[in-house]
Parts: sequence; C-alpha cells; structure tokens
Amino acid sequence: MTTAQSELALDPQAQDLLFREARTANTFSDEPVTDEQVQAIYDLVKWAPTSMNQQPLRIVLLRSAEAKQRLLPHLMEGNRAKTEQAPLVAILAADTEFHENLPKVFPHKPDAKDIFADPGFREQNAKLNATLQAGYFFLGVRAAGLAVGPMTGLDAAGINAEFFPEGDRQTLVVANIGKPGENPWFDRLPRLDYDEVVTTL
Repeated sequence: MTTAQSELALDPQAQDLLFREARTANTFSDEPVTDEQVQAIYDLVKWAPTSMNQQPLRIVLLRSAEAKQRLLPHLMEGNRAKTEQAPLVAILAADTEFHENLPKVFPHKPDAKDIFADPGFREQNAKLNATLQAGYFFLGVRAAGLAVGPMTGLDAAGINAEFFPEGDRQTLVVANIGKPGENPWFDRLPRLDYDEVVTTL
C-alpha cells in the first residue's frame, strides 16, 4: 500500500475500482444492466451533497433500439455506434423546476422555494447541482462493477426537444453503461500533478 493509499479511509481495492483502474468504456458486451442494478446505484449516490439539498438530476434510461434511434441523430457521429451497442444509455438532465420539491427535501426552511423564483437563477442552480450529481452517478456505476462512457459531444437542444418537449429539463450529458466489450479502452491519458492543481494560501 502506498502512502497516498494509506491516507484514505477507503479500502485500496475500492479506490482502484472507483478511480485508478476504472476506465471510460468505448465498447460494451451484450450483458444486460438490470433495473435492480440501476436502482442500487441511485439509492447509493442520492446521499451525496447538493446545494440546499436541491437534487435536480433527472435520468432517462434508454434500453430499446427504438429509444436509442431517437437519440442517435443528436449525438456526434463518433459517439453513435457505441451508443447503439451499449446495453443501457442514460440521458442525464437538470430539472429546472426542482424548486417545487424543496418543501419536501428542505422542509426546515418553508420559504426555500421562493429563493428560486427567478427562472435564470433557478436554471443556473439546476445545471450546476445536477452536474455534481452526474459525477456522483458515474462513480456509483463504477461501484456496481460496471463501466460508463459519458459523452458531451451532443446536440443538447435537439435532445431536449425530442425527450423533454415540456421545456422543464436541460440535457447535460449522455452516458453508455454496461460491462466492457472487446477492446474497450483507449490508452490511459496523463493527469495533472498535485502541485499543478492545488494552491495553499
């Protein structure tokens, strides 16, 4: 065990599962991802923090070929084949009407909903906090022993029109989920060192 590993409370094997050995998959096997797996992932990551407990992330799961065909035209060409092959595809979006749930999820402040009366401010908060939740979701997928391939090479407005015509969702990212297939990995790319990122004042 390295010094860095020993400074963390998380078991080194779990550290590797979530971070060091986890990779972004580009091909997938045909092994299905079950509803039970997805619910277990959500029931884990829902506890991670958001501002004022907003929880604005909304997830649409695409399993059928028909559902994927609705999505494919809105992805960059390089993302289409792997999305068509993946056993499960998730559209991760921000609910811009998240404030309607604040009486339930932030009950100790009865006027919390009123803070987000301005649509622009509300959308900004929804996108930021749903993006945080998307990151948690990806780690949850890895915790389930699955691979995930997040993609932002997409036409968000087109996906919104196709899947969220009521206008209360904003697409952030699309993710392919499943067991890795044949030759699933690109070469590992470098990461920035601690001293290049962290400044102490």
